[in-house]
Amino acid sequence: MKKAILATKVGMTQIFNDDGVLTPVTVLQAGPCVVTQVKTVEKDGYSAVQVGFVDKREKLVNKPMKGMFDKAGVSYKRYVREFKFENAEEYNVKDEIKADVFTAGDKVDATAISKGKGFQGAIKRHGQSRGPMAHGSKYHRHAGSNGACSDPSKVFKGKKMPGHMGARQITIQNLEIVRVDVENNLLLVKGSVPGPKKALITIKETVKSAK
Repeated sequence: MKKAILATKVGMTQIFNDDGVLTPVTVLQAGPCVVTQVKTVEKDGYSAVQVGFVDKREKLVNKPMKGMFDKAGVSYKRYVREFKFENAEEYNVKDEIKADVFTAGDKVDATAISKGKGFQGAIKRHGQSRGPMAHGSKYHRHAGSNGACSDPSKVFKGKKMPGHMGARQITIQNLEIVRVDVENNLLLVKGSVPGPKKALITIKETVKSAK
């Protein structure tokens, strides 16, 4: 991996290209991310770049994190992540990673925590079908049979049943960057990106491209 950045989700909109084709896009506030530490194989056992994103008030920072930021000489950050760049040794502390690391046409993977939807039934959670809606059926939106009774006398793990939905890490691969606003550090990504507005999004160059 050579390119990655942290971003927050601004929202969705639509733009027209030069040919007048409308494209739905997700607007991401990408960076600037500040390098807080460069990890090396000799000292840390692996090579990586640690970055911070979004300023944070000093009173909200605990002592270990405060010491780390003070040592690096950078302002306190809300989010800290590591990227295992192939060229990690080329980075220095206090370097900034901005939206211009990507260009229009690049393919990326977007990772975030999806929207939480609370406790949901099997129909909404797993797309199961409902029963007859006549008054006498008494079976409308139930999940149906869970398994046999005396044998095996249990419900197998992985059974699709009602439960907590959403609020889990999702990665959407092979998204296309339609436009890059270098001045405002904005990335316009084609299609939808997981997470609600203001969510933290990790953007990395894609691990596989469309055939």
